Amino acid sequence: MKWKKGMLIYHQNAGKGKIEKALKDCLPILSPNIEEFLLIQTREQGDGERLCQKHGEDMDVIFILGGDGTVHECINGLSGLENRPLIGILPGGTCNDMSRALNIPQNIRRAAVALVEGETVQIDVGKTGSNYFINFWGIGLITKTSNNIDPQEKNTLGKISYFLSALRTINESEPFHFKMSYDGNSIEDEAIMILTVNGNYIGTNMLPFPLIKPNDGLLDVIIVKNSNLGIFKEIMEMKRTLGESTDSDSGVLYFQAKEIQIVTDEELDADMDGEIYQKTPADISILKHHLSMLCGPAM
Repeated sequence: MKWKKGMLIYHQNAGKGKIEKALKDCLPILSPNIEEFLLIQTREQGDGERLCQKHGEDMDVIFILGGDGTVHECINGLSGLENRPLIGILPGGTCNDMSRALNIPQNIRRAAVALVEGETVQIDVGKTGSNYFINFWGIGLITKTSNNIDPQEKNTLGKISYFLSALRTINESEPFHFKMSYDGNSIEDEAIMILTVNGNYIGTNMLPFPLIKPNDGLLDVIIVKNSNLGIFKEIMEMKRTLGESTDSDSGVLYFQAKEIQIVTDEELDADMDGEIYQKTPADISILKHHLSMLCGPAM
């Protein structure tokens, strides 16, 4: 593909701290395809959102080189624009979950080739309040797992740090009481985790729900009721089914919705794409085909 105006936003720690190599790998592939090419490095939290708000409508394409946090910032800067550019994700973080959902290679050089030669797909975006998420919104265990990640483990062990944090967290998980309304239905129950997902990867792990698609105009809601180890066996066995699971006696509920409202007895932190800055209650909706994104082959 060829574009007149493009921008590359990159995080200073992209490419696992080897930003010079990451840029050396991708720029020779991207640059020949962009007539006017702007490179900007983010230096502090929020830069990605501000830069995308400032330059987004002037660009034909924006490439994001960084992890899930950088992608989340940029999506929030772009989703509120009237004229939104094409977006390409270059995986430069620990998990890179949305790039996995888009079937983008995890090697930066191969990712750049795939994006330049790839196809465009219309991707849904979740919205809650004035904020947006592209991969997931969650409360309970997912939030505690993010909070319990040891920064040193993350730097040295990478994606394994998320698994270790989950193991530490699950024994500490206490159920919370919630009320949820969705598309004319309602649930009142207790859970240790509620996930509202758009993409099908979290922490590099593919979620075992075949219906999850980031471009179907639907939120996929997963409610996990308890923290015993048998619950993971139940979740994995759900991969064998293609439909929803709303049996109240089940340890895991799964269904799809266009809008949901969640109220919890106690105010809980909410995790959006790995970033924790919102709280319950929450009204969540899906914006169908809101962003145009470059994807890998056979997404």
